[in-house]
Amino acid sequence: MIENTKELWFVTGSQHLYGDETLRQVAENSKAIVNGLNTSEFIPVNLVYKPTVTTPDEILKLCRDANFDDNCIGIVTWMHTFSPAKMWIKGLGELNKPICHLHTQFNDEIPWNSIDMDFMNLNQSAHGDREFGFIMTRMRINRKVVVGHWKSESVQQKIGLWSRVALGWDEMKNLKVARFGDNMRQVAVTEGDKVEAQIRLGVSVNGYDSSDITDRIKNISQSEIDQLLEEYETSYDLADDLRSSGSKRESLVEAAKIEIALRSFLEEGGFKAFTDTFENLGTLRQLPGIAVQRLMADGYGFGGEGDWKTAAMVRVMKVMAQGLEGGTSFMEDYTYHFTPKKSYVLGSHMLEICPSISDGKASCEVHPLGIGGKEDPVRLVFNSPAGPAINVSLVDIGNRFRLIVNEVEAVPPMKDLPKLPVARVLWDAHPNLEIAATAWILAGGAHHTVYSQAVTTEFLEDFAEMAGIELLVIDKDCKLRQFKDNLHSNEVYYNLFQNKL
Repeated sequence: MIENTKELWFVTGSQHLYGDETLRQVAENSKAIVNGLNTSEFIPVNLVYKPTVTTPDEILKLCRDANFDDNCIGIVTWMHTFSPAKMWIKGLGELNKPICHLHTQFNDEIPWNSIDMDFMNLNQSAHGDREFGFIMTRMRINRKVVVGHWKSESVQQKIGLWSRVALGWDEMKNLKVARFGDNMRQVAVTEGDKVEAQIRLGVSVNGYDSSDITDRIKNISQSEIDQLLEEYETSYDLADDLRSSGSKRESLVEAAKIEIALRSFLEEGGFKAFTDTFENLGTLRQLPGIAVQRLMADGYGFGGEGDWKTAAMVRVMKVMAQGLEGGTSFMEDYTYHFTPKKSYVLGSHMLEICPSISDGKASCEVHPLGIGGKEDPVRLVFNSPAGPAINVSLVDIGNRFRLIVNEVEAVPPMKDLPKLPVARVLWDAHPNLEIAATAWILAGGAHHTVYSQAVTTEFLEDFAEMAGIELLVIDKDCKLRQFKDNLHSNEVYYNLFQNKL
């Protein structure tokens, strides 16, 4: 399980028309399904059986209870028999937790030799779930629909993926982001409406000064510093000049102080994501490099130059990805490799790429930054492994938030990069760089992204549904004419329904 305290409620709908014996069987079958799903390796969140709901009052009470239970991150619904959907209107109208509509039935195959009307009256999900689906469509309720037998791996995988997204959505609604300094001056896309973000997404974003870090540095003990330095030495390949007798050892000591101070501030304040900017460093002697990288590796979200939206999404996607193969990191499209046959993107940043996407043991080095006017910062340097990945950008386009996803394929660098002292990844953007970059720019996508080899597009599709925000996907099937049409039609749709979403 990802979060031992978080849970999904399994809710079965029926009615009293069929009698007590049928309702007892409905309850037994529902418990069996819950027990079965809880043994699945694909579902990381515990499902909790809830008694069958058969009246409008029972449904309303359950929805209200779910709303006020902090451990409940969503409900999985199933109509074992026919459950007249007008009973659900009031409850669904008040429910504010995500819904996964499981369209299944207890048995898999039809018992050809024994099937009778008792069996038919009990196993009515084929039309009971259609009735339930209609009322959610009529009420414009976003939800996940999963179809298939509950024992099948494909169904369990879809429920598991949705449960991870529900965890991410729960994290977003309770997330606190600390901004050390403000936005990078004159930059547009990293700005945004923080008030609307808290109203729409729940995330709280507030500003702090670099002195909140430097004031803590004064109180760090030597034993704390020595312990962290030892961890650096055992975890990474330290450059010779950073070793105990090296000429730049003091840079590593300063980096350790920054990490200790920054980590303690975030922990005490309950922050799970943060930003900084080289234009607001105050008396910090170097821009945080290895500190940010290690905090991201521990699950914190980060965005450079005050980019709070990307910081929040890094944290949310890390929550979704817990226990999955592949890493997730703050990223930036940095420079291109154009060739006649195929073109690539080199993704990187000044310092802050998460070692969760490293292809091996990272090298710990110190080099001039060339920007910011501070001492040379310490950073982890590495390449990222080949394989499928996504780049994700959350932007504020004025009247709404837009989520943009580009599917990519990471590839090994064609050559060594001996003079590039930063973490990096090379990728082939789908369907190709020309179309992908054109679509991204037309959509207003940011230069900062969340890069992940653990999370897929389906995660973000479910997340956008839960959050009620726009989603645009750039994949192998992307056609620019259709993409432009989607942009135009979405503009109309969200202007018409902005007060309902």
